[in-house]
Amino acid sequence: MKKQIYLYLLLLLFAVGLTRAIFAQANQKPVAVMSYNIRYDNPGDGENAWPNRKDHVAEMIGSRYQADIAGLQEVLIHQLKDLETRLPDYEWVGVGRDDGKSKGEFSPIFYRSDRFELIATNTFWLSENPQIPGSKSWDTSITRIVTWAKFKEAESGQEFYFFNTHFDHRGEQARIESAKVLVDHVKSIAGDTPVLITGDFNVNERTEAYAIMKEEESIHDARYLSETAHEGPTSSSNNWVEMRSPESRIDYVFVNDSIQVLTHKILDDRYEGHFPSDHLPVLSTVRFK
Repeated sequence: MKKQIYLYLLLLLFAVGLTRAIFAQANQKPVAVMSYNIRYDNPGDGENAWPNRKDHVAEMIGSRYQADIAGLQEVLIHQLKDLETRLPDYEWVGVGRDDGKSKGEFSPIFYRSDRFELIATNTFWLSENPQIPGSKSWDTSITRIVTWAKFKEAESGQEFYFFNTHFDHRGEQARIESAKVLVDHVKSIAGDTPVLITGDFNVNERTEAYAIMKEEESIHDARYLSETAHEGPTSSSNNWVEMRSPESRIDYVFVNDSIQVLTHKILDDRYEGHFPSDHLPVLSTVRFK
């Protein structure tokens, strides 16, 4: 009899714990994750130059779509300062790719400081020497980096990792090798902890670099994991006024098995007929399992 009572109590405790876990997940506030190449400040862009669109870029991230956390690409230090001013509810992490400090483009992670606590952050280089600032390898044309951070969600205490990158735009071998470096680092740094990966990968779904990302069975393209159908265009770049051809997406949100994807969108908002950047933001809402 005592053994039966003991077994019953164990089953009851298990059931209560399972019910609480299911209830907590069902009531967990979704996380809005954005990947956005904002286009570096190039005065040669004329009417599309940064001073004419910085307010629109900030609006897309903040007030219009209210990203909780965003991986940005092609961000120069003064653009970071402009976004800091316009996004007071966010903090950011990252370093310049040329020297590991402030020189060159950043691939920063912006996050809502009232929702997430930063635990750790670092940057590695997409090269044969990932820990050496400014290092390049293979046929890459420009120094490329991955910025990562470990966060804790304030309300739930859930910890997760966020990786943000920008692959080379010319070197095909560099993109293939960069995918391998990224996947290896995600596994070694994050393990089984929930992982979000954002970036301008400069590859479409038919390339070897994309296949390498998907070969790691625990990494998934959020578009195809979404519980609702993808919304918006299937290209993520433009010429400021017109979209590129369908299914030419090069900007992505990837997740691991510990992430539930609720929605996936590519946002094609225009301001006076022009996009805020020559890339479109990718926005996915997720939950932690």
